Amino acid sequence: MKRSISVFIFLIIIAFSLAAGGRKESPAERQGEVIIYTYDSFVSEWGAGPELARLFEEKTGYRVTMISTGDGGQIISRAVTEKANPRADLVIGIDNTMAARAVEAGILEPYEPANAGSIIGRELYLDDGWHLTPFDWSYFAIIWDSLSGIPAPESLEDMTKPVYEKKFILMDPRTSIPGLGFVTWTKAVFGDGNRDYWQRLKPSILTMTPGWDTGYGMFTSGEAPLVISYITSPAVHVEYDNTDRFKALVFPEGHPVTIEGAGILKGAKNPEGAKAFMDFLISEEAQNIIPLTQWMYPVNRSVILPESYRAAPDAGKILHADPDTAIQARNEIMELLAR
Repeated sequence: MKRSISVFIFLIIIAFSLAAGGRKESPAERQGEVIIYTYDSFVSEWGAGPELARLFEEKTGYRVTMISTGDGGQIISRAVTEKANPRADLVIGIDNTMAARAVEAGILEPYEPANAGSIIGRELYLDDGWHLTPFDWSYFAIIWDSLSGIPAPESLEDMTKPVYEKKFILMDPRTSIPGLGFVTWTKAVFGDGNRDYWQRLKPSILTMTPGWDTGYGMFTSGEAPLVISYITSPAVHVEYDNTDRFKALVFPEGHPVTIEGAGILKGAKNPEGAKAFMDFLISEEAQNIIPLTQWMYPVNRSVILPESYRAAPDAGKILHADPDTAIQARNEIMELLAR
């Protein structure tokens, strides 16, 4: 009798445990879904993610699940944490300042998309082994609010002047691509004097936000008249706000290029779906979505830019910075700012 009761209780425990664990997705269901790790603005209602997912689902029948992990650096961190058993199939949003880090981490599976020949030129390639495929690009620039009453700085050095005290919004270079891009920029310009430059710049920094979304939102809300962003950012305000109030400043020191890439995760549960999405991402159909959602230049040579992109000035001198030295500089700068 006692044994029967014990068995009965044991079976009940098993039943409750299964119920609590929920229904597990079958292998067949997983093969019908493509899971993507990306960043906040990409999956927002005005970002490229929702429309790209919709078109891809209609075109292929795959179901797309996009998960925001924060920003570029956080995408890599999440993928590294799950390296032994990746949840996602691919990542979107690792740029040229972080590409080497992602490749060295061993999280990416090489794949050259079927239509790779549509990419504008080899200067946009992120690595020779196709661990990452470029899908958009621009230049880093300081964006200035022309109605703020604060004069526009004419150089990086200008931004250290007292008139700009607490007037500059920056993003954390440990978690944000524009944040790291700015460190890369200053390192390329000032070299061994970069730390001294940041010591002079420190009074000008109002805040350092975790990601671009928060920082740029503070800027457009009038919290400060200067923000690090992309040279193409003013186009969004011309297109949707009908204003040229926000200007991308061109500095004589030059501007570093930023190239965003996507890659398939090693050990992906649905590699075929991931490959199909990579092919789609650089197709003309998908690339036509980039300018008015990402506010970056598309990589597909067939795409014609909207008129609003006239608000994006020519970058002039182009800087080619070393990502490795930028990472070292980032660590030094964060130590300096913490004091």
